[in-house]
Amino acid sequence: MMPTSTDLARRTRRLRNVAEPIAASVFFAPEAHAAYAELGFPNPGGEEFGIAKFDWDVYFVSRAACMGQVHGDVAAAVFGVFPHPLVSNAIAHGWTLTNPTDILAARQRGAIAALERLLGGVPEGTDRAVALLKRGLDAAHTSGKPVFSGLRTIGWTGTPLGDLWRACDMYREHRGDAHVMAWAAHGLNGCEACILNDLRQGLDLGSYVRTRGWTAEEVGAAIDALRARGWVVGNALSEAGREGREVIEVATDIQQVSIVNAIGDDFNELVERLTPWRDAIVAGRGYPGRGYIEQAGKRVQHT
Repeated sequence: MMPTSTDLARRTRRLRNVAEPIAASVFFAPEAHAAYAELGFPNPGGEEFGIAKFDWDVYFVSRAACMGQVHGDVAAAVFGVFPHPLVSNAIAHGWTLTNPTDILAARQRGAIAALERLLGGVPEGTDRAVALLKRGLDAAHTSGKPVFSGLRTIGWTGTPLGDLWRACDMYREHRGDAHVMAWAAHGLNGCEACILNDLRQGLDLGSYVRTRGWTAEEVGAAIDALRARGWVVGNALSEAGREGREVIEVATDIQQVSIVNAIGDDFNELVERLTPWRDAIVAGRGYPGRGYIEQAGKRVQHT
C-alpha cells in the first residue's frame, strides 16, 4: 500500500530524530573545539551536565560559514530562535578571527574525528545509509532554505563518516530552515517559538528557552504574548496552543516530504541503520539527552 501524505509527513520526524544527534554531535565535540582553538577561538574545555561545553561565538560562525562571510544581521535572521544581538555580535567577532574556508575545514575535521571516536570507526552499512540520504536530499526543495543551500554548495567530504555527517547536517538544517518559515508565518517571534517548543516537550515554562540567550524580561514578554493569543493558559499549553504548535510542526513536515518520498521504500531501512549510531552517540555523551536539557533549563531559570 502506498504511504499517504500524512504518513510521509510523519516520516520526516522519524528521520529528524535519528539524524539530529549524528549531525549536531559536532557542537559538543572536543575535537572540533580543539580545531577552532587553532583559529583563535576559546576552547571552553570541561563538561556541563555530562556533555562537553561549547562556545556561542564559534557555534554561530561555524554554522553560518556555509553561506559565506555573511553579515551578523543576516545570520541573526536565519537563526531566528536566538536573540538578534547574540548572533550578530558573535558573527562580527568570529570574522575577525577566521574566514569561511578555514572554519568549515576545522568543523569538518572535528566532526569526523568525533564520530570516529563515538562510533568506534566506520560502521558497517555507512555507505548505504549515505546513498539513501543523498537520494532524498537531491529531491529537497531549496526555496527559503539558506543554510541547507549553503551546505549543498560545499559538496561532500569524500570520506564515509564525513559524508554521513554532512548528509545528516543537511537534513537537519533543511528542517531548521523550514521550521523558521513555519513559525514566522504564524506571526511568532523566536522567543515565542522556543517557549512553545519547550512546553510541547513537557519542560517547565520559561526554562530551557533561557539557555538560548533570551533574558528573563524577553521571556516574560513572550509568555504574555502567548497568553494573550490564548495558546498558553497558566503555565501550560492550552488546547488551542497544542493545536497551533502541531500545525507549525506539520507545516515543517510538509516542506520535507519530497525528501522522504524520494527515499521511498528504503525509508525504514535507513532509519534502522541510523538508529544504533544515534544511540551510540547519545550513550557516549556526544549529544545531550533529556537530563541535560532539564538540568540546563532549571539552572538558567534561576539566574
